[in-house]
Amino acid sequence: MSSQQTTVGIVVGGGPAPGINSVISAVTIRSIVGGCDVVGILDGFKWLMEGNTSRAKPLVIEEVSRIHFRGGSYLGTSRANPTKRTGHLDTVLSALTRLGIARLVTVGGDDTAFSALKLEERSTGRIQVVHVPKTIDNDLDLPNGISTFGFQTARHFGVEIVRNLMVDARTTSRWYFVVTMGRKAGHLALGIGKAAGATLTVIPEEFRERPVRLERLVDYLIGTMIKRLTGGRSDGVVVLAEGLIEILDPQDLGGLEHVERDEHGHLRLSDVDIGDLLRREVSKGMKALGLSTSIVAKNVGYELRCADPIPYDMEYTRDLGFCAAQYLLDGGTGAMVSIQDGRFTPIPFKRMVDPATGRAKVRMVDVGSQSYLIARQYMIRLTDDDFKDPAALGRCAATVSLSSEAFRERFAKVS
Repeated sequence: MSSQQTTVGIVVGGGPAPGINSVISAVTIRSIVGGCDVVGILDGFKWLMEGNTSRAKPLVIEEVSRIHFRGGSYLGTSRANPTKRTGHLDTVLSALTRLGIARLVTVGGDDTAFSALKLEERSTGRIQVVHVPKTIDNDLDLPNGISTFGFQTARHFGVEIVRNLMVDARTTSRWYFVVTMGRKAGHLALGIGKAAGATLTVIPEEFRERPVRLERLVDYLIGTMIKRLTGGRSDGVVVLAEGLIEILDPQDLGGLEHVERDEHGHLRLSDVDIGDLLRREVSKGMKALGLSTSIVAKNVGYELRCADPIPYDMEYTRDLGFCAAQYLLDGGTGAMVSIQDGRFTPIPFKRMVDPATGRAKVRMVDVGSQSYLIARQYMIRLTDDDFKDPAALGRCAATVSLSSEAFRERFAKVS
């Protein structure tokens, strides 16, 4: 099939991330220069799953050449999931065929990547598909050290927010519990907390035994606040990954049956305010220990994912978009785009699948890495050393009017 007879389609799925528009722009420009027409599909797979081809728009260079400066998605996005039923995949393929699309670029996270994989399989060679990895969660299975696009911008603006909260916390002698996005992995929380020098960062990966009792996490935070008090400070900022809610024992939360799930079967984490839950429980626990403290819960996420991309993500996503289009022009299909050691490296779809789950692999924070261990060194938290040092143990115990033995019995499990 010659490129002159080919139309390239672009679909954006999942949540927004800084750099989407840069990918759209780069794919469009490279494809048109390569002799293809380009069609942008509005609102992800939503309308295609209904067989609706009216929500598509031709893209031209003049229209998209400067959208890379802007956040959000020029084509919109949705979490519509065409893999829930085989019929949906067939409807999407039929709609793409009627639009004349023989080459498809999908932009999204692990769920959209899985949809791209299944769509390419179902097409049996009729449509070339390439996926561009997008998520501020940074949890797609790329080689270590390679970010998903949008992560660096989200971290950048997240650090600015936390830095301001740190000043406010010290000024007003209060604590902030900052909850960041990160459904499965704690990359964004750790990236923000480490760079900002937050008092403490808590991510799901550090808990090996699941489920985690709510009481343990509460004591985790109380232990940090007590240790901070022994140093003369009654303020601090804790950064929490939202995915902690998924590892907590549901019975401690009154069950989660009331919480809705999205099209991919994930809990709608915005419906479970873990920051406010922990604020209430920690305040109650501190009061029981004879300590009064002011805690403010702050969710940070929507402010980050539609931010204008920083130069890093603008450049990175232009590279990814160009490589995606070039891969299709060269006849490639069935792969995710990556840049490794400065060179385009396609990752075949079949390597993205976790054999245990049949879903796209998720990259977790490596809690044994040097980077994570360094982050731990700069956090304020109870450690084994605090319980081995009689003087340190005595200071913490005295702060809450407990004996050293009673303090050890209560808090040793969180070290």
